Amino acid sequence: IQSVKAPKAAKRLPDNLDVDRMARLLDIPGDGPLVLRDRAILELLYSSGLRLAELTALNIGDVDLMDATVSVMGKGRKERVIPVGKYAKDALLSWLDVRSMLANSGEQAIFVSQRGKRLSPRSVQARVDYWAKRQGIDTRVYPHLFRHSFATHILESSHDLRGVQELLGHANISTTQVYTHLDFQHLAQIYDQTHPRARLKKDDEEH
Repeated sequence: IQSVKAPKAAKRLPDNLDVDRMARLLDIPGDGPLVLRDRAILELLYSSGLRLAELTALNIGDVDLMDATVSVMGKGRKERVIPVGKYAKDALLSWLDVRSMLANSGEQAIFVSQRGKRLSPRSVQARVDYWAKRQGIDTRVYPHLFRHSFATHILESSHDLRGVQELLGHANISTTQVYTHLDFQHLAQIYDQTHPRARLKKDDEEH
């Protein structure tokens, strides 16, 4: 009996928001400095799949809006350069236009609080939670959920696991492979819609 090993607990799949709910969350109203800051934060989290610590550690010099990239120092002190999508780039430009209204002189952090200092991870969590409730999102939303959604949506569109691994900054492909389980339902739908035998079966059921 002692030699019998207990079965491994199933690895919990990461949560994610579907594309429609993510779009609703990102469509926050207003144009004041704090709203522009928060919109840039949300767009960048989703556009680039940043970890919360990576986001709050960003300095002005880490963003290249000409090339539409951000440079981050990830786990293990490994630097990676990540593309920034159009919506995130536009949101960053709008925020940077008014950032000086809040930032203290000499402050290098991209995202600052009302006191002009670097925004803390806890503050970002609070703002994410605030906007999720304000936008009527019917599930718990937290910063890392944007990263999960980013990876899931990219994988659904590209099916490039290695590419997603690089974007997320995972040292091992096995860490990224958890998203293939999330993608199975999407792949099953593609199969049903495109495979000749799947289509034939569906057509037979309709006639």
